[in-house]
Amino acid sequence: MIAGKTEAVEIIEFPLKSSARLNNEDWVRHDEVFAEAKAELMAYFHGDLKSFTFGIAPKGTEFQMAVWAALKTIPYGQTISYGDLARTIGRPRAVRAVGAANGANPLPIILPCHRVIGADGSLTGFGGGLDVKEALLTLEGVLPKPEEAAPPQADLFS
Repeated sequence: MIAGKTEAVEIIEFPLKSSARLNNEDWVRHDEVFAEAKAELMAYFHGDLKSFTFGIAPKGTEFQMAVWAALKTIPYGQTISYGDLARTIGRPRAVRAVGAANGANPLPIILPCHRVIGADGSLTGFGGGLDVKEALLTLEGVLPKPEEAAPPQADLFS
């Protein structure tokens, strides 16, 4: 689900995730922004887009905003560890806080928190579930494609 109060996308959430952020009655859907976001996301899921250009307006603390800005710099098809992310923002000892900010990311996929993995290379927490994180990293070529994987069937824009 995509939502926003401005003429930029503020929140993207997975369909099965319950959130007070999206239960706010004063958000307004701007069809032009929504259409652009949907088109870019569909192109990404089809493997035709590697970076997003539509307007975003995440809301968070100064620390969260720094973490989310650093997420945007992780290249498509690459991963970094939480420690790497902490060092990127100049806070090498704030690995747990970086993890918490990563978990509070209101724009997953756009601010690619799925590209952050454990220091040992393990896939760790993701708001959409580890299966979704694995699918996104597979789409981006980070993980090998399973032999007989079926494409996702969820309606991402309901």
